[in-house]
Amino acid sequence: MSDLFSLYFNYINDTEPPKTFHRWSLMTALSAFLGRRYAVQHGHFTVNPNMYCMLMGATGTRKSTAIKLATKLIEAAGYETIAAEKTSKEKFLEDLAGDVAEGTVADANLADLNLFGEFGEDTDREVFISADEFNDFIGLGNLDFISLLGSLWDKSGYYRYRIRNGKSIRIYNPTVSILGGNTPSNFALCFPVSTLGQGFFARLILIHGRKTEEKITWPTEPCPALKQELIEILAYIKKDIAGLAALSDSAKLLLDKIYKNTPAPLDVRFTGFYDRRFTHLLKLCLVVSAARLSTKVEEQDIIYANTILTVAEHSMPKALGEFGKAKNSDVVHKIIQLLESCNRVFTLADIWKVVVQDLDKSSDLAELLRNLVMAEKIQPVKGGFLIRRSIMTETSTDLLDYSMLLQEELDS
Repeated sequence: MSDLFSLYFNYINDTEPPKTFHRWSLMTALSAFLGRRYAVQHGHFTVNPNMYCMLMGATGTRKSTAIKLATKLIEAAGYETIAAEKTSKEKFLEDLAGDVAEGTVADANLADLNLFGEFGEDTDREVFISADEFNDFIGLGNLDFISLLGSLWDKSGYYRYRIRNGKSIRIYNPTVSILGGNTPSNFALCFPVSTLGQGFFARLILIHGRKTEEKITWPTEPCPALKQELIEILAYIKKDIAGLAALSDSAKLLLDKIYKNTPAPLDVRFTGFYDRRFTHLLKLCLVVSAARLSTKVEEQDIIYANTILTVAEHSMPKALGEFGKAKNSDVVHKIIQLLESCNRVFTLADIWKVVVQDLDKSSDLAELLRNLVMAEKIQPVKGGFLIRRSIMTETSTDLLDYSMLLQEELDS
């Protein structure tokens, strides 16, 4: 689609993560790199490119590799505002405010406080949460922190927060981007089911990835010339991609058609995401046009952004696993994860060994397997069961172009 993405795929070619992890890691890192410098006007509001993205896969899917490579690249290009690997809600806000020496507002000089006892200057603040182990960053079940991140996704103007010593942190135009990694089981530990209805989930893009068959014992060192070329492109983006994006009348008509013709999700857990899908699309359009070194969003940018978002949505239920579903959903998830772990037939005995501590009798397992077969998530074969893999086979249209992606990305 663009030189930046083509170059990046060459740069990370000799690595094990699925390509979709690499694509979305670069997309999200670039969204953080752009910050608030580049935006699109949407009625009374401006939409910034910052994104919340979570790479989801079983242990060994190489989520950390994809996240770290993209993060290191923008660091090499001069990006500095990366969040701590582990923090609290209050410390995160103090760091985002950016003006507090050695950590706390209590340490600030009186001269640094305004008449209202607030701390912080009227300058844009931004931070990139690059957390390959997202649970380590936020903790387990931290509802206040989750709610805060949901509020900051599209916050403009001042965010004020009163801390325990009576002073208030005042943050102007906070811009937060998130690139995290998680497994479905650890995701359930981090986010209680009750948080499904919170705004954070409507703002989070889940990227499902399966472990590739690549086993690279001795990866080749990155090409210095290729890395330098990527850094030079990012330097150009930082210098020249700014202001409000321009949209032609035809681009606006295309976005209007997408907005009015996108079907509602079949999985009710993503109803909130669907309500904000158009904003996600606008953010992606900004990132894609910036990667093309342009401040004009063209029809090709919109089709590309809509295509990768559609493919991601196709696999989001699988990324989330059985989180938030019915009784025995944790057992169902174990079965799915086992069958996805490698491409072979698993016998009834194989599966029973994994869930024997969770079920009272083998007939309970038989019922769960019947339900999974009826739901077309697994398929019975001679000797046992296989995972049923769905493949993106839809025909490209004027709103989608699957030829822009790799076949690996289309296989869910």
